[in-house]
Amino acid sequence: MNQNFDVLIIGAGLSGIGAACHLAMECPGKRVAILERRNAIGGTWDLFRYPGIRSDSDMFSFGFKFRPWNELKVLADGPSIRQYVSDTARQYGIDKQIQFGLKTIAADWSSEQQCWTVTALHEASGETRTYRANFLIGATGYYNYDQGFLPHFPGEERFKGLRIHPQHWPENLDYRGKRVVVIGSGATAVTLVPAMADAAAHVTMLQRSPSYIFSVPGFDKISAVLRHVLPEKWVYGMARKRNIVIQRWLYLAARRWPERVRKILLAGVRKQLDDKSNMRHFTPSYMPWDERLCAVPDADLFKAINSGKASVVTDHIESFTETGIQLKSGQTLEADIIITATGLQIQVLGGTELRVDQQPRPVSAAMTYKGVLMQDIPNMAWIVGYTNAPWTLKADIASHYICRLLNHMDAKGLAVATPHTSERSLENETIFGSLGSGYVRRASHLLPRQGRDLPWRVLHHYERDTEMLMNQPIDDGVLEFTPARTVSPKDAVALAA
Repeated sequence: MNQNFDVLIIGAGLSGIGAACHLAMECPGKRVAILERRNAIGGTWDLFRYPGIRSDSDMFSFGFKFRPWNELKVLADGPSIRQYVSDTARQYGIDKQIQFGLKTIAADWSSEQQCWTVTALHEASGETRTYRANFLIGATGYYNYDQGFLPHFPGEERFKGLRIHPQHWPENLDYRGKRVVVIGSGATAVTLVPAMADAAAHVTMLQRSPSYIFSVPGFDKISAVLRHVLPEKWVYGMARKRNIVIQRWLYLAARRWPERVRKILLAGVRKQLDDKSNMRHFTPSYMPWDERLCAVPDADLFKAINSGKASVVTDHIESFTETGIQLKSGQTLEADIIITATGLQIQVLGGTELRVDQQPRPVSAAMTYKGVLMQDIPNMAWIVGYTNAPWTLKADIASHYICRLLNHMDAKGLAVATPHTSERSLENETIFGSLGSGYVRRASHLLPRQGRDLPWRVLHHYERDTEMLMNQPIDDGVLEFTPARTVSPKDAVALAA
């Protein structure tokens, strides 16, 4: 089954739908298709179904800039986000461009034909399908949808209860009256604990070490008031700008004055806890933004702890037992259900193997150009959002840059754009910079590298990225362009097949 497109997008989550919408608005003549492995739109937000699943960024800045999120709930729940992505696709006609159930296996660039050939497996039928495209966009996120990170726990086979990884949450799980232990201290764990606390007999969050957790308002009262006197569009724009500035200020302040920001964050937790002895569970040994911060709406985690329905234990696991977990301190945690919220596994481009003129091109050996294109790989972009700000901020401006690039190439009669560097500016640091989260450390050998200087350095800075991607000239002397070659009648027939 051969199909030819101008642009082929891999992934129908936030990034893929956003990129397709930008193409529809800014490059309306392009033939575009999206290959999606799952059978629904939404990506991450279709995969994760555990209780309480929600955004970890405010929705005014997490939503698409071109399609405002107009609800007043600050951290939206997963089903609402999934619906928002689906509605966006439908509004811009993107839903008609998606082909579902296709696992992309390989992408091969031919310099002679100036196009990509993408091989995908239709998993339901076992049929292999082939697609051709002039430009390829990877919008798969950066983790493995098949399997989350699950370390080996001594004696885990002895446990007689139910063990669950949040990435594979059982449908209609009944945990009413059950003793639940959630292993982990990241965004998933702090979401699960308060979400399950009311129905469960008790929920214990078991962590090896504390994380920074701070409370944000669950409802945007400022915008609610302003809606009575200002147009909704103005209110959205003001809220988005305000939240972007606050998030950026918090990150920069944490990097410049880490001790001061640490004191502010810990003081916020101390204010929320009735039993101040629990502060030991919320006092990390590292500085803010060495790992991601966890936001909770309306202090729901702390309220669950104060109520006695939930608790936190900081310890190491000695072994699983038949009825729970034995800790190295000697304490035993009895459990009917153990949830291993132990993180994700990084996977680049959904596991797609890249080849350029039949030569393998692992992205781990390359740098990214302006955080969007790949060094020495023609006509290919990989959309990776921010880790220190809402993901979609970067995805939006990256998609706009891709459209600028394609329009520039069309205007100049160019067929191929390839970022090259004559100097070896490659550094050992990955595109996620100094972020020390476990999933980043575990996958440092898989991720693209950083360069010492622009455009090979990933900025993680929305204002500077906006200037670079939306305003700076496309032809900067670093991108190498190739004009369209003359296609012989024989090749024309082959390409149309």
